[in-house]
Amino acid sequence: MSKTTAPEPRTTRATLTRRTALKGLAGGAALAAAPGWVPYIEAQSSAPLKLGFQVHRTGIGAAYGRWYDRVTTAAAALINEGGGIGGRPVEIVTEDDGTDPKRGAEVVEKLATQHGCDLAFGTLFSHVVMGSAPRAGELKLPYFVVSEGHHVASGRLNRYTLQPGITDVKSQVRAMAPWVTQNLGKKVTMIFPDYAFGHDHRDFFSEAVAAQGGEVIEKIAIPPTESSFTKYFPRIPRGTDVLYHVMVGPGVLTFVKELGEFYGTGARPAIFGFIDSLEAVDIATPGLDFLEGTYFWEGMPRYAPPDASEHEGFYRQRVGVDANGASMSDPKDIATYAHMFGCWETLHVIKAGMEAAGYQGPADRAKLIEAVEAMTGMPESREHPQGDKVFNGRTHQVFGHQFISRVEGARLSVVHKTSIEDGMYPDEVDYTTQPF
Repeated sequence: MSKTTAPEPRTTRATLTRRTALKGLAGGAALAAAPGWVPYIEAQSSAPLKLGFQVHRTGIGAAYGRWYDRVTTAAAALINEGGGIGGRPVEIVTEDDGTDPKRGAEVVEKLATQHGCDLAFGTLFSHVVMGSAPRAGELKLPYFVVSEGHHVASGRLNRYTLQPGITDVKSQVRAMAPWVTQNLGKKVTMIFPDYAFGHDHRDFFSEAVAAQGGEVIEKIAIPPTESSFTKYFPRIPRGTDVLYHVMVGPGVLTFVKELGEFYGTGARPAIFGFIDSLEAVDIATPGLDFLEGTYFWEGMPRYAPPDASEHEGFYRQRVGVDANGASMSDPKDIATYAHMFGCWETLHVIKAGMEAAGYQGPADRAKLIEAVEAMTGMPESREHPQGDKVFNGRTHQVFGHQFISRVEGARLSVVHKTSIEDGMYPDEVDYTTQPF
């Protein structure tokens, strides 16, 4: 466990009518526009706000955890430079869950009871979210996950669990299926990890392809502990137009290399992958030449686009990533850029929510949840550098833009950006009706 505390910042003053602040709350930008709103609340305590960071430092999520940690540290530093949250500094209390569901639940309890954290955030892998969120609900601990599974918006969790900083798989695949079927083909074979995250891809992409008049003709599930993949590839049917792949964990480089060896220089289907299969991996790595001309989903483009906003540039600089998506201090250290922005944006949502709620301590946790539930639009900004978003307080899920990129010259170039509306779907739950 480690702690990060910035120097005591200045304290700012304000007054607040809570209901006025909540009405029409639209992320940080709309706060200033709400009638009667003043940006900060007078801090009744100068003690730090303890934000529990559940991170995958070890296990199959370690590559993500390392970058989630860097982004969290950078975001907390920026928040503290600006006066903290409601005039109080932010302290990040970190615990490693080993990317393990059972250990995840233990970490949540430790953050709440041993460290006295005001909330917990940061979990990525869906099976860990599913193992941890019920305990957060029992402890009445606000739990802000930075995952992509449909677990939150499906209604399977609880009112204390929210995902306001990153989109979910169901939204992502609904937004991209039309482009894939119209440009690459309609007979699809899927390769995915055999647990909740992969099952979301299997179910929701199959549904989205069918809605476009296409068909998933084979579904190949791979155990998360697998280290070699060649034995699975003969199951790809000859009539496949598009090979859709999404893999995660330390075996991703092996996966893409073996896929290239399987096809060699012969005919192959069009290939569309989620960047998860290549996160933290240099596309110029020997053996990945076959990826030239293939396509990937990206949550945020790894290579700085020519039309990148000033907000994206500010974020990239603060988290220490160069224009090629690598660490500024080590060009071989490739960022998990398509996902890690979720920690940055989630922390800024937490800040906006706490300030709107007049948060002083654990007794105000329900007020914090209500304040976030009242959020709607989140304009592109330093706080939301990935782009504009819309938050659905009923389902506790955010919706945003998706990117499709093509491998060209061992780099990723964006060829399509979806609209927010492309990824919308009907509500499956209304958490706001559930008691605290």
